[in-house]
Amino acid sequence: MDEGKEAIRVAAATGGKALQKMRIERVFIESFGHAESSAEGSALGVWLYQEKKNINKQKLIPTLELYDDCDWTGWQIGLQKAAAQNLARQLMDCPANMMTPTSFAQNAVEVLCKSGINVEVKVKGWAETQQMNAFLAVAQGSCEPPIFLELSYYGACKDERPVVLIGKGITYNSGGLCLKPCNKQRFMRGDMGGAACVVAACRAIAGLQLPINIRALIPLCENMPGCAAMRPGDIVRAMNGKSIKIESTDTAGRLCLADALVYAQNFWPRFIVDIGTMTNDMKHALGAAASGVWSNSEALWEYMLAASMHTGDRVWRFPLWEHFTKLVAHHPAVDVKTFGRGGRPRCGENCKVAAFLNEFVPCGDWMHIDSYGVMFTTGEEYAYLRRGMTGRPTRTLVEFLSQLVCHRE
Repeated sequence: MDEGKEAIRVAAATGGKALQKMRIERVFIESFGHAESSAEGSALGVWLYQEKKNINKQKLIPTLELYDDCDWTGWQIGLQKAAAQNLARQLMDCPANMMTPTSFAQNAVEVLCKSGINVEVKVKGWAETQQMNAFLAVAQGSCEPPIFLELSYYGACKDERPVVLIGKGITYNSGGLCLKPCNKQRFMRGDMGGAACVVAACRAIAGLQLPINIRALIPLCENMPGCAAMRPGDIVRAMNGKSIKIESTDTAGRLCLADALVYAQNFWPRFIVDIGTMTNDMKHALGAAASGVWSNSEALWEYMLAASMHTGDRVWRFPLWEHFTKLVAHHPAVDVKTFGRGGRPRCGENCKVAAFLNEFVPCGDWMHIDSYGVMFTTGEEYAYLRRGMTGRPTRTLVEFLSQLVCHRE
């Protein structure tokens, strides 16, 4: 991480929040030598989730302006990235009864269409015709209908191969019949953090007018213990024909992403990036310090690492070894298991999830990001993020795509 840029974010956020307490409506922020970081820190720091609160009791969010004119472009880029992360925070912090799959789709349409991004809302019948049985198995326990979003942004010539982004969109994850403990369910409104990150990143990419083509896929549903819910031991056949044994219904995210990964091959992508709040192992491994990354491409990893150093929203690479593939995919009765072998069921689960998803990746470069550990903050880890959902790693994803464009040019 670039410690200098991070110090600028902290300084800008601290000053902005201090003046916010004094109810200053218009705050001028110095660039501190890097206007982009200053804009990020101040805009992230003064934002808080309060849209459901009585308007008369809401805190004032001041207008932020650059004090010195040394880098106006950098300031605007920083504001775009911060606004994207704040959008992801807003979507993630909205309570699950108000952010159903249908509500999320409506929000995506409202936010993205005005930015020039095409949004296709596909319903359950379409998923059935595509034979997305893994995705539909997760959704069948809830009375909320599943939705599959397909976003399209064309910043380059239309015959250029797109980058495909996939976001896990489980708007509430109770664990299904394998019910999560109450203390873990408290935060499961944020289990669509991958979807929120993808929507927010797409808006930022459009706002920055990056010359790149993007196709984003978001499977949206709830994982609930309804009368038709999937059961431990059920076997479903994914879109690519592989059979999956569901060893626990609390493995919904990987089932949704599996079908989305197979569907992505229809676009002949340059590469695929999927992101989701997947496993509690990430908290144990890295805490709130970084998102986990798995990739079959050294080049993609180098770009992602460089992007995270620039934004201060760090990532850390985990192994995609054949060892983990053998644990989930070498079984006499089915093609793939959601947990697989290897000691206790949740031993090395984050790496086994990546190995599981790799079974559904079409040929080509691919990256998987697990953002579970960075989903929520107490407000103590970063001066520019208040308590609540973080919207991470939205800025890193935007910077990653920006660096790809710059390198190509």
